[in-house]
Amino acid sequence: MPEHQEEARTVVLEQVPDYFNELSEYLEVLSNSQRLKILKILEKRPKDVRMIASEINTSYENTKKHLDKLIGMGLIRKEVGLGQQTSKGVHPVWKYSLVPGAMEAVVRNLGIFSNMRINIDDADLKKRLDEVREAVEGEIAGKKPMVILLGGTDDGKLFILEKADTRVGRIDPSRPESADLASDIILSKEYSSVSRVSKPHGIFRKEGQNYYFEDRGSSGGSYLNSTELQKRQPAVLHDGDLLELGKGAHGARLLVILP
Repeated sequence: MPEHQEEARTVVLEQVPDYFNELSEYLEVLSNSQRLKILKILEKRPKDVRMIASEINTSYENTKKHLDKLIGMGLIRKEVGLGQQTSKGVHPVWKYSLVPGAMEAVVRNLGIFSNMRINIDDADLKKRLDEVREAVEGEIAGKKPMVILLGGTDDGKLFILEKADTRVGRIDPSRPESADLASDIILSKEYSSVSRVSKPHGIFRKEGQNYYFEDRGSSGGSYLNSTELQKRQPAVLHDGDLLELGKGAHGARLLVILP
C-alpha cells in the first residue's frame, strides 16, 4: 500500500494515558467468554438472571456480576417483567435485554481500534485488543466479511457481505423494485452524495479469497483510504480499509472488516 494511504489510516494517541486506561477497561469487560455468550443469548429475547445462568452454566451470583459489567458498559439494560408461573403465582423479575445497536457498536469499536492503526506502545494492550476482537467477531459476528457505516443518521449500522456481488446505493423511490433488500447495501436518502441503487454507486465483489470494490460511474466518486478510485476499475480491499462514497456531510464512510 502506498505510504500516503497508510498515513491516512493512522491515528496517533500516544499522549493520552486516560484514553488507554478506558480502552483497557473496555477490553477487560469483553474479554470474558461468558459475557460474550450473554450478549449472544440476549439477541433473541429478554431473559431474567436465572434463565441466563442456566444457559451459560454458572451460578446466579456470577451471572449477576457479568450482567452488572455489561450494564455499566451500556450494552444491556434491565426492565421489570413477569417471572415463570409457580404455586404461589407469578412474581415480577428483572429481565435483561440488549440495548439497540449494541452488538454493532462492539464490532464497530473494535474494528476501529484494530484497523485504524492507532499507535499503542503497550504490547500487552495490543495483544489483548487483537484477542478480544477475534473472540467478539467469532462469537457475535461469526467471522463474516462486513462493512460498518461511520457517521450520519445511520452511524454504526453493520452490513454483512454475504453474496458474491453486493450493490451499494441509496433507495430509489421511483424504482423500489430495483432494490434487493436482502443482499444490497441500502443507504437512507440523507446520504445524498451516494448514487441510487437502481444505478448503483458501486459493487462489492468476492473473487476467490479477495474482496474488491468497483465504482460503477457514480457522480460523487469513491475514495479508498483518501485516494480517489477510477470508475469501473475494481480495487482490492484489505481489512481496515476506509471507503468513502462521495465527500462531505452527505457522503457515506464505510469501514471494511475482513476475517
